[in-house]
Amino acid sequence: MSPTEFRSQIAHLTAQLAGRPLDAALDAWLNAEHGPGSPTYQQLKASCQAGVAEGWLCDRGGGGIRYGRIFKPADDLHGFSVDVVDMQDVAGPHHTHPEGEIDLIMPLEGEAQFDGRPAGWLVCPPGSAHRPTVSNGRALVLYLLPQGRIDFTR
Repeated sequence: MSPTEFRSQIAHLTAQLAGRPLDAALDAWLNAEHGPGSPTYQQLKASCQAGVAEGWLCDRGGGGIRYGRIFKPADDLHGFSVDVVDMQDVAGPHHTHPEGEIDLIMPLEGEAQFDGRPAGWLVCPPGSAHRPTVSNGRALVLYLLPQGRIDFTR
């Protein structure tokens, strides 16, 4: 797996997301079409695990969290940026999503949940905010941010 191959996988997915509102309907669609057990989910999880093992994903750390923005927003990614975090029983920094956020939750150890959700997708609508929290184990979380927009709370 290479960053170029990973980018191609993400671009294939974001092509299906382009122009759709980030809302409960998208959350339900993603979990039905690309949820745990689907080829998309399995491929993205394997790619993220390989990227972490190879050192090109989650290449920074702080506060008990490994993280990194692998891709800035771009036309081929339909305006989404791509971040991946590796968290274990920890809460990250509070932030808001001016344009929304799409999260892929990939438990690695235990019965890990992200913001109370198990393996699968979580769509946060524009204007939402949270303190991203992994509980009950360790998980990788892939974040798709429209236009890369995220505002950390001071």
